[in-house]
Amino acid sequence: MSTTIPKTMKALKSFGPKDVRVVDDAPVPECPPGYMLVKVEAIALNPTDWKHADLLAQPGYHHTLGCDYAGVVLSLGPSITKSFNPGDRVSGYVHGSKHEDPSAGCFAQYAKVKADIQIHVPDHITFEEAATWPTGINTVGQGMYSPDGLELPWPDAPSKEATKVLIYGASTNTGVWAVQFAKLSGLYVIATCSERNFGAVRALGADEVFDYRDGVECGRRVREATGDGLGYAFDCVSEGDSMAICAAALTSKPNVARYGALLPVEFPRSDVKTSFTIGYTVIGEEFTFFGNKVPAKPEDFEFGKKWWALSEKLLAEGKIKGEPTIREGGLNGVVKGFEDMKAGRVSRQKLVYRIGDTS
Repeated sequence: MSTTIPKTMKALKSFGPKDVRVVDDAPVPECPPGYMLVKVEAIALNPTDWKHADLLAQPGYHHTLGCDYAGVVLSLGPSITKSFNPGDRVSGYVHGSKHEDPSAGCFAQYAKVKADIQIHVPDHITFEEAATWPTGINTVGQGMYSPDGLELPWPDAPSKEATKVLIYGASTNTGVWAVQFAKLSGLYVIATCSERNFGAVRALGADEVFDYRDGVECGRRVREATGDGLGYAFDCVSEGDSMAICAAALTSKPNVARYGALLPVEFPRSDVKTSFTIGYTVIGEEFTFFGNKVPAKPEDFEFGKKWWALSEKLLAEGKIKGEPTIREGGLNGVVKGFEDMKAGRVSRQKLVYRIGDTS
């Protein structure tokens, strides 16, 4: 595949707090060792995207946003161990809005991506669906299966005991993936969501579903339904009442239960082992998060390579899948998507935009 790569491109840039604009003269990123350059076909939104733009962006920024994409390989840098070639259809996780690197994001016509944690997209799967994969799958891997998370049985070595796990926020995008992976892991899945999403969550494989809007009473009902035997909770919301509900749901037996969150939270029970992970550590590089330096974790990069290799296989076989909600406008439409997410108008939906629709 021979493609002329331009010097500049359209990109969605953050220029400071709540200052997000589409530009048409952003430099096309260089391709350093371990990276490859891709032509982006579709992107998908995550809460971390607008939170970086609103809460973490600093005056003087010119940072490309975006973590989730699908596209086509154009060129490869040195030091890549996974097999990729120009022309391959790919998807994967990107560290958008990285403080140290204004060109790191993927909400653009072209993006540089850490090659060994990207995956091939089969011809029968659209770019729009593939763009829904990266952040949710990466978060579930780290939060539910890594040594820093809940350390649950992997889908390729499922539990034979139907171990009970609570997926709090099962109708969120991360929750949708969590339920699917948990079922492949042979787990007995108890889920929370709003009643209007009960059917959809059961269709994913949840064994029992409870309405989180009942507050702590929801947790008490889960504990009763599980005979005070719930050992694991994965909190896909990590805000509001979610900690209290999970605390009430987990077994009352001390020093037995484990709780995993998406954010650093104060859990109301000291007798429960808690954990949280930051998705960006999968890149294996140092970065700044809320003003604090997070050191490189090579072990997370190695975990990511194994996790994404397994996920690539499961996705190709159709054992797990994403559901895109395609919106018009390309990069120009993303800011409206951010506003809808902030206002709570997005639940199970994964908002996806085609780069080619950018005016």
